[in-house]
Amino acid sequence: MTVRIATRRSALALAQSRRVAADLARVTGQPVELVEVTTRGDTDAAPLSQIGGTGVFVTGIRQAVLEGRADVAVHSLKDLPTAAQEGIELAAVPPREDPRDVLVARGGARLGDLRAGARVGTGSPRRRAQVLAARPDLQVVDIRGNVDSRLDRVLGPRADLDAVVLAAAGLVRLDLAERISEHLDPMVLVPAPGQGALAVEIRNVPADADLAAAVRTLDDPSTRVAVDAERALLAALGVGCSAPVGALGTVPSGGQLSTVHLLGVVARIDGSLVRMSTTGPADRAAQVGRSLAADLLARLEPAPAQERGSNA
Repeated sequence: MTVRIATRRSALALAQSRRVAADLARVTGQPVELVEVTTRGDTDAAPLSQIGGTGVFVTGIRQAVLEGRADVAVHSLKDLPTAAQEGIELAAVPPREDPRDVLVARGGARLGDLRAGARVGTGSPRRRAQVLAARPDLQVVDIRGNVDSRLDRVLGPRADLDAVVLAAAGLVRLDLAERISEHLDPMVLVPAPGQGALAVEIRNVPADADLAAAVRTLDDPSTRVAVDAERALLAALGVGCSAPVGALGTVPSGGQLSTVHLLGVVARIDGSLVRMSTTGPADRAAQVGRSLAADLLARLEPAPAQERGSNA
């Protein structure tokens, strides 16, 4: 039996899926092949906020699994909707790559070094809001495209941007880490929920018990706890994966998996940010995420008229 993995066609998606394929081949002793799928997010160049960013990179891949054209699906976890999909199980979240955002800039400049008015590219409202919070004097330009096309906007012969913000994990997986000018501190730029992690999904009805067991061996408990907290925060806020929300869960390195620390940020409509953190038990990671979401929502509520100094 050949195990078929559904994946997007981008260079990054293929690199990620090949890593999972190698692990599955090792665990199962069976050949593994990739089934390339074109998603709506790959063909529609409009901003994600306009095409309904939630699920646009995921739905087509899941459909291949549900229809039996593939046995396993591999996604970037940050693209995965928080709502459950009937017939699909998130069977494994492998060990996470670096979750941070990074800056790629001309001349290796850092965020603080960029000239006033410098043009910084990103297609993410989350990144836009936090970059402008740190450097309101910059111009943030909306961009779409694969990693190579974004790098060309800064480093290519027809470069029109001074810098772009990307995920560290993508550059590492594409062997492009040497292009990174700066790893951005999560206290400056909180990553997207699930950033740097992969999602490995299978059919749960009917299920191939042997394949399901093999896929589940790829799950990393520490990563799972961290992303469960992050995704619970996102779900509790009632927004999609393209919203200006960041979350980063961390667990103590080594020893017993007992606690999870969660950092979250939400951008206001006026461009200001609310950033908060909390710590709770690892076995209640989802509750930790929901609790922090409630705290963030409370901070986002407009102040009563008397607190605003109203003359009414």
